[in-house]
Amino acid sequence: MSYIKILIHCVWCTKRKIPFLTKNYKNILIDHIKSNAKEKGIYIDTINGDKNHIHCLISLGLEQNISKVMQLIKGESSFWINKSKIIKSKFEWADEYFAVSVSITHLKKVREYINNQEIHHHRRTWEEEYNNFITKYGFKKITG
Repeated sequence: MSYIKILIHCVWCTKRKIPFLTKNYKNILIDHIKSNAKEKGIYIDTINGDKNHIHCLISLGLEQNISKVMQLIKGESSFWINKSKIIKSKFEWADEYFAVSVSITHLKKVREYINNQEIHHHRRTWEEEYNNFITKYGFKKITG
């Protein structure tokens, strides 16, 4: 038997940063994402977000890769939102996402950060957080 622990902190945003995820919608969506992920064998350790984005700490399984997991989570959840007509207008996630590995030694801190998104975003906007991810992890910003 193989034993692996690959923790990935993923962040994705609504298309055009539209703040669809009010408290009620966000909680309904998160419950659905958790349920759908469980059905598909995706282990979500922690998930939360704010008005226009979601943070998710995932433990990848032996046969999983981040691209497929994100496709399953984002694609299925936007399809479900639109099919269920939870939001009156068309809902879409932005195409891009962040995904970074998380050390076991930083696990508690990352969980706290994800769980406290509402508090965090009273101090920092999505744009500030986005730019911080770009800088902190050495991503190259794509424009145009």
